[in-house]
This record gives sequence, C-alpha cells and structure tokens, in this order.
Amino acid sequence: MNIIKLSATQSTNSYLKELSKSQVLKDTTVVITESQTKGRGQQHTHWQSTRGKSLTFSVYKTFEQLPADRAFVISMQTALAITRTLKYYSIPNVTIKWPNDIMADGKKCCGILIENSVKGSSIASTIIGVGLNVNEISFESLPSATSLLLSGGRKFELQEVFQNLVSEIEIHLNEMVSLDVEAIFNNYTSHLYRKNSISVFEDTQGNRFNGAIKGVSKEGLLMVFKEDDQIHLFNLKEIKLIQ
Repeated sequence: MNIIKLSATQSTNSYLKELSKSQVLKDTTVVITESQTKGRGQQHTHWQSTRGKSLTFSVYKTFEQLPADRAFVISMQTALAITRTLKYYSIPNVTIKWPNDIMADGKKCCGILIENSVKGSSIASTIIGVGLNVNEISFESLPSATSLLLSGGRKFELQEVFQNLVSEIEIHLNEMVSLDVEAIFNNYTSHLYRKNSISVFEDTQGNRFNGAIKGVSKEGLLMVFKEDDQIHLFNLKEIKLIQ
C-alpha cells in the first residue's frame, strides 16, 4: 500500500485525480492530509474537517474488467467496510444513510465521495474519498453531525483508526471479485438507516411526502414504499430524506 501524507491540500480526491494524469499509480495508493481546505461531498456539498481531530483521505483502486453497471457495488463495499470498522470500535447504532453516509446513533459521522473512471463498458479505476469525524467535541453549525468521540464516549488514536479503515476498505474492494453480489446487497440493505420506518422525504420541487425505505435496486436507486401502496425508485438527485 502506497501512502502519501500531505500537510494540507484542497481535496484529496482532486489531488489523486491530478496525480493519476501525470503518472501510473500503484493499486491502493492512498492520500491523507492533516488539513483539507475544499473537501467535497455528494452533490457538490462541502465537507468540513478539523486538523488533528478528523480523518480526510482518498484511496485509488484499479480493477480488471469490472462492468460499469456494477458501480454501486463499489459504493456498498466501501460503506460496509467503514461500518465494520466503526463496529469494531464499539460505536453504537452504526447505519448507512443511502447512498453512503455513515451514521452513528442517527447522526452523520462519515461522508464518502466516489469518482469512477470508466473505459468502454468497464470501470478501470476509482477514487474513494473519506471524511470521518473522530475526536471533535462540538458541531455548532451542524446539529445532525457527530464524531466517534461523541458516540463512543472516548478519544481515538487517529493513525490507528486510519490504518484499520484503509485495510478494511482494501479487503472489501478485493472481495468484490469473489463475493456474490446478492450477498453484498443483502448486507448493505440490512444496514440501511431508517429502513422500514415511516420517514419524510422531499422531491426536487420541494414537495414533501411520507414513505418507508425498503431497499435499493441493482442500479443503486432508493426503493421507497409510498402512501399509494407502490414502491417508487429514486436516484440521488431526485429525493432528500428530511426525517
């Protein structure tokens, strides 16, 4: 595993992307920084991190003949790897908020940004960005955020958590070749945040409606059982979970 440590950078995902254009990267090259000034999240959101208290890193992984239609399997395996790591540290009530935010006791502690490079009908490589709140004690402007310290009730050693996270991500991504996709889906859906609970959603027009998450489709679309007694499919840009 090739680990590149930076004091500061705008985005570890962007850094790896530019690096891959100028040289051939080793499989499972990892970039970690103490300070990320322009961290990116899903749908162009900004990921906030605190120097010395959080982890911000990206993993570069190559694939051989991974069909492009299995892109969501990368997302699932990454989320499951982080979920497993947090459970190892006895973080309570760890769930996955679709598509790949990691929750602890109903609050977000980790964000994931995945950017795939597709050649033809296959995914040649992926860059997986991870932002994990570890030892923060307050989130004044983010009431729905938490950290491992707040959820687990103790401080954590950043380097140890980082090593375990990266190792688990590598294991889960390598397992993609041998594991049955159905087994991965079953494991992922069993960890879904608010699965089978009545929740409030909002569509792109700002309309709110009640529904219950039932799972995800093979394409990674969220399956929501609505009040019309039908299951509807939504992509990330079409729906937002309010509560």
